[in-house]
Amino acid sequence: MEDMVKIKEEMLNKKIWVVAGVTANKDKFGYKIWKTLKEHNYETYGVNPNYDDIEGDKIYHSVKELPIKVDVLDMVVPPRIAINTLDEAKEAGIEYIWFQPGTYNDEVLAKAKELDFKILYDDCVYATLRKSH
Repeated sequence: MEDMVKIKEEMLNKKIWVVAGVTANKDKFGYKIWKTLKEHNYETYGVNPNYDDIEGDKIYHSVKELPIKVDVLDMVVPPRIAINTLDEAKEAGIEYIWFQPGTYNDEVLAKAKELDFKILYDDCVYATLRKSH
């Protein structure tokens, strides 16, 4: 397994992200992460089948619908949804997946490794970006 610190650094240097599980609820991490990435000048897309747009940004119903290839998928969904999102991410050519706390279990991580993603877990991008700036 590659060094997580190295993978984290690589991820943070990538500029095109998608947040799976974005939400309009400002108290939830799905919103905070999406908003924070945008504030730090990441080109950020959102995926959630329950929304068509948030704050004027188009929200996609699945990873397959994204208009361009994204570098990093930030997972903010429960493990049962995360496991299916992995297949879509693979098809979309996404290389990196950042699992927020509570979005994965052993089965999800095993599948992510099997599909050869570069993954990061036990870490929060929201906390990371807020600390670094």
